[in-house]
Amino acid sequence: MARRALILIEDHAGSGLPYVRAARRLGLHPITLSADPTQYDYVATESVQTIRVDTDNLDAMIHECSQLRTTYEIAGITGFSGLDETIYVAVAKLCRHFDVPGPSTASIEHCSDKFVQRQTLAEAGVLMPAYRLATNATDVKSAAAELGLPVVVKPAVGTGSIGVRSCRSLDELAEHTTYLLGGKHIWRSSPRILVEEFAQGPVYTAHIMGTEIIGIVESEFGPPPHFVSRELIFPVLLADHEHKRITDVSLRCLQALGLGWGPTNIEFRWTKHGPAVIEVNPRLAGAPEPQLVQLACGVDLITEHVKLVIGDECDLAKRHSHIAAARKLIADRDGTLDRIDGGGRAAAVPNVAEVRFYLEPKTPIIRKGDYRDCIGYVIAASPNQARTKATLQRAVDSIVWSITPFATPGEQEQFVASDFPD
Repeated sequence: MARRALILIEDHAGSGLPYVRAARRLGLHPITLSADPTQYDYVATESVQTIRVDTDNLDAMIHECSQLRTTYEIAGITGFSGLDETIYVAVAKLCRHFDVPGPSTASIEHCSDKFVQRQTLAEAGVLMPAYRLATNATDVKSAAAELGLPVVVKPAVGTGSIGVRSCRSLDELAEHTTYLLGGKHIWRSSPRILVEEFAQGPVYTAHIMGTEIIGIVESEFGPPPHFVSRELIFPVLLADHEHKRITDVSLRCLQALGLGWGPTNIEFRWTKHGPAVIEVNPRLAGAPEPQLVQLACGVDLITEHVKLVIGDECDLAKRHSHIAAARKLIADRDGTLDRIDGGGRAAAVPNVAEVRFYLEPKTPIIRKGDYRDCIGYVIAASPNQARTKATLQRAVDSIVWSITPFATPGEQEQFVASDFPD
């Protein structure tokens, strides 16, 4: 009998290793398809079979999977990026081609285009920030004038808050428009910009598997004009009527967009009118959110996702009730990371579950105003919120890092075009 393989497409948010381990626990042989497998440390340490292939090329991936099928039974195919919807569009098409369980291609495509997503949700009467679509600087300026400053300006297709900025003045609007359209932002398709009303209020994310709401995370962002999350807590303590409103709107989003298979996370701002949808993502959120869910209620979203991918029934029963929180370590300046240590001290604090550093000393840092500014994180969990927050603060205080500013503008410029490790 052929060995059952789980095909994993790329890894852009540190979720690859948990997926590999989940696959092996379920008796599967994980195989990673990636444009550059060497970027993932665990590939070597875990002896993961990898295939180098252009993951933007669907035909190339179909060819590689067809070759694998001569040796293995392909039990399932999934992406494990917590950031990139384009991976999931390809995954949906691969699942359909090889007749294995997977999401609806049309639904994933609708979600990956934020303008189409907005239109679909608007037709369903879902509360959202007012928005306009722009394709040039004149359109952007006109949209901002209609909506009124401040506005949020973002690519219509994109993830990880890349290219997303709040603009409080005409100067900021012009500056960011020039950035997006002037060649610095990398577009995967023709440039299309969403200009949105700036919704104010607490930020919540509903974590969903199928049509079941697992729980709601509260996020705290760093200072404007960017949207870089710094602290997360799960589950957020909401009044019953608040939880019900978020649940009801989440289910309406799933129905409108044709979702309901596999994982989804939906981001909200709780405005004076109630929960306004910021975006619907037809995937798991990236690290550390799946870890928070598992620590808080015992549901391993990654393992349960793999079960769905191979056609098994998932188990979403909650096993305990704790409060889990994470603090992300965010670079506060550009320069060279001279040192980062104290991870061992932080990990030794009781109730600390995980400490992770993304970067090594001597790494150059150019802040980008998105998820790539995170240089690590700490996670803590305990039976109550006060203890969890105190533990998290104590652990973070144990970590020391320093960044030396670049000596000359030329020194900085040689790194500007680089993408640093996720």
